[in-house]
Amino acid sequence: MSSTAHQHGSEAPRPLKEEQRPATEQIDELAPGVLRTQLPIDIPGLGHVNMYVLEDERGVAVVDPGLPNKSSYAQIAKHLRTIGVPIKRVHTVIVTHSHPDHFGGAHWIQSQSGADIVTHERFRVIWDPTEPPDIDVESAAELPPARKPWEPTPWGGPGIQIPWKRRTRYKLMSRMPKLMRLPRPTVRLADAERYSFARREWVAVHTPGHTADHLCLFDPETGLMLCGDHVLPTITPHISGLIRALDPLNLFFESLDKVAAFGDEVKLALPAHGNPFTDLAGRAKEIKEHHHGRLQRLRDAADDLGRPATVMDMSRYLFSPRAQGGMADSETFAHLEHLRLSGEFTRIETDGEYRYVPVG
Repeated sequence: MSSTAHQHGSEAPRPLKEEQRPATEQIDELAPGVLRTQLPIDIPGLGHVNMYVLEDERGVAVVDPGLPNKSSYAQIAKHLRTIGVPIKRVHTVIVTHSHPDHFGGAHWIQSQSGADIVTHERFRVIWDPTEPPDIDVESAAELPPARKPWEPTPWGGPGIQIPWKRRTRYKLMSRMPKLMRLPRPTVRLADAERYSFARREWVAVHTPGHTADHLCLFDPETGLMLCGDHVLPTITPHISGLIRALDPLNLFFESLDKVAAFGDEVKLALPAHGNPFTDLAGRAKEIKEHHHGRLQRLRDAADDLGRPATVMDMSRYLFSPRAQGGMADSETFAHLEHLRLSGEFTRIETDGEYRYVPVG
């Protein structure tokens, strides 16, 4: 799940960003044995997810196989038939992170082919009660309890508004994870660990921020970087204040610096949404600058208000009226907490709501 950068002003329709365009039937070869296919998704702000198909002598590995529904499964099978690979020859499913548009087809493919499911070692699906909690043990006492996205928030606002059909599906996942076919990773990679597929040896790059378990994979021989939602070509990934970390925005900054440090070694970045692009370091820098601009906007807003402000008050300064809601508030909270933890803001709890005011 990702979010665009919204501004105040006209609410007139704007041209679609790359990531928002509907999925097409087109299959592109990006490098020898590396194919890009697209799967349709019905998530606000996004029109498709890229499912990369990587060929080798054993068959294929696929990356981020879409949502957990029959129409997506049918599209996966159709793409594989077009490529000339039966589903039973999918030997590996790589899932970059624990959002449904990335892990949805993993269990189904595994049931058809016995494929390994590869994730970062911190991969957790919040709707799966059999998963152990994912926490930073050094700061566990300071973290709020784990919450479902639609539940009331720590800062006193409403949760994310999720359509009732999807929410019902997620609740069923929580109660009957085996019935809902949630993925069970068979390979959990640590940062800098190497893993071979598609005639390449890939290096795991842990990039928390969008989620705590986000995984990129880098092939140093050909300069390919599978970058999931971490760095997208024209929009910015959602930075949630609800992931189990004290300062999700700072984690994201560190992860952006981490991939930018690869520099010219990365010849082509393969994002989960939108088109592949070449200047990964430059795009990471742009995204970081975008968030620094949002932090400054919050500083200015606090000065203008001249009073302690709720997360919902401050969210209006970062997101347009049509973007208001749980996701906007969550990202605003992540920015306000970053300012608090850096010593610029103080947080006050009043009547069950967090309020923020500049220090001094």
